[in-house]
Amino acid sequence: MKRRQFLRKTGLAAAGAITVPYILPSGRLFAASGNQLAEHVVFVLFAGGVRQQESILQRYLADSQGLNNIEGNILVNLLNGQQPQVKQVYGTDPAVGPRGSVPIPKLLPGNDTFEDIGTLFAEVEATRVGHYAGLNSLVTGNTAFTQGLKQKPVFPTIFEYTRRHLGVPATKVWFVGNGIGNSVPLLNYSINENYGSAYGGNFFAPRITFGTQGEDHLSNAKVYHPEEELSPMYKMKYFLDNSFSASGGSLLDYGIQNTEEEREDIRNFMKDIFQKKQNGQLNMPPVTDNSDLQTIGYACEVMTHFKPTLTVVNLNDVDGCHSNFTGYLRNLHRADHGLAHIWNVIQSTPGMQNNTVLIAIPEHGRNDNPNPILDENDWYAYDHSDANSRRVFAMMAGPNVQAGLRIGSPTNPIGTTMDGVPTIAEVLGFKDDVMNSGLLSSDALSLFDRI
Repeated sequence: MKRRQFLRKTGLAAAGAITVPYILPSGRLFAASGNQLAEHVVFVLFAGGVRQQESILQRYLADSQGLNNIEGNILVNLLNGQQPQVKQVYGTDPAVGPRGSVPIPKLLPGNDTFEDIGTLFAEVEATRVGHYAGLNSLVTGNTAFTQGLKQKPVFPTIFEYTRRHLGVPATKVWFVGNGIGNSVPLLNYSINENYGSAYGGNFFAPRITFGTQGEDHLSNAKVYHPEEELSPMYKMKYFLDNSFSASGGSLLDYGIQNTEEEREDIRNFMKDIFQKKQNGQLNMPPVTDNSDLQTIGYACEVMTHFKPTLTVVNLNDVDGCHSNFTGYLRNLHRADHGLAHIWNVIQSTPGMQNNTVLIAIPEHGRNDNPNPILDENDWYAYDHSDANSRRVFAMMAGPNVQAGLRIGSPTNPIGTTMDGVPTIAEVLGFKDDVMNSGLLSSDALSLFDRI
C-alpha cells in the first residue's frame, strides 16, 4: 500500500493531528536548530560582470569613455543618487535620436532604495574573475580554484546545505537560470559524497522550457503511454536532452529526487505557466525587453507558486560588456529594475511578505582598462581579468537586516563573494552546520558577522 493511501485510510492525514516528519536522506530525523531570521531567502546572482565604476561609484561614462563630466546613478532602485543628465542611452524609448532614451522609472515605492531599506556592502572582493568560477564561488562559499567548465562543483552548494540541514523537499529549493550556457545548470548540486543529488535544487531555464520548443513538446503536460505513444515521448526527450546538452545532462536524468506528489505539483505549475503565458498574465516586470527581465518574471512565478525556502536567480545580460558598452549600461539598468520587481512581488506574496531576505551579489567585476572594441556610440568595451575585476558589491534587505547601513569603501573592502552561502545559512538558521562542515573557504563569513 502506498504511504499516501495508508495515511488516508488510517485517518491521520484527514485529522491533521499528527505531523509526519520529513526524514532526511542522511538518516537524521530532525534538522539542526538555530536562530532563524526569516523563513525564505531569494539570492540574486547579479551576474555577467558588473564594473564597480558604473554601479556603486556612479561614474557612468566618466571612468570608462573619457567623458569626465558625465557621471550619475543608473541603479535607481539599488542606490541613492541623481541620474546622468546627458547621454541617457540606458533607458527604453529613444528620446534624442540614437544616443538618447527614457530611463525606466524607479519601481520601489516612494523614495525608497535598497540602500535605504537594507544593508549595502559597497566594496567586496570577488573570489574569481571567470563567470562559471565566479558563480561557483557564490553558491558554494569556496574558491573553486580546481573547477573547470562542464564540471559539477566539488564543494556542496547552498541548495544542498539548505535541503540537508533544514530537511526541506526539492520543490522548496529552486535555481532559476536565464540560459543553459557556461555550464550554469551544473550548479544545482555537487559531487561531494556527503551531499550530492539527494539534496540538489530544482534547476530550470524558463526561457527554454517555456519557449517555442517547450510549447510544442511540453505545453499539454500530458502523460504518455509507454507502449502506444513512444514517438511523442522520444520527441520530448530529444528536446530536453538537446536543451541541456551544454551541461552534459538532461532534465530527464539530472538526479534531483522529487517525490510523486512534487512531480505532480511541478507538472501543474508548468500547465499553469503555459496558460498564463497564452493569456498574457505572467508576473513580469513592467519592462521585459531583455532575457534577464523575462527570467525574473518566471522566477517570480516560481516564488508565488512554491513559496520556496531558497530561490536563486541567475542574471547574465550585462556580460555583453565584452563587445558593447552601451548594451551593458542598458542591461545593468534593467537588472536594477528586475531586482526591484522581485522585492515588490515578495512583499505582495502571502507567506513570503515580511518573511524573506533578498540578497544580491555580482560574480565579479570588470577591467580598469578597455579592450579595442567600439560599439554603436564609439564607446570602448571591457573584459574581466585584472585587479579591478575583483571589485564588486553586496546588498541584503528584509527582516532582521539593518536598514540604511553602508559598509566598506574603496580603501577598506569588507566581505567576499563567498559570503553569500554562510549569510543564507544564518538567515535560515543552520549557520553552525555550514561553518563547522570544513567545506567552506576559511575566508567565507556571514555578512552579518562582517558588520
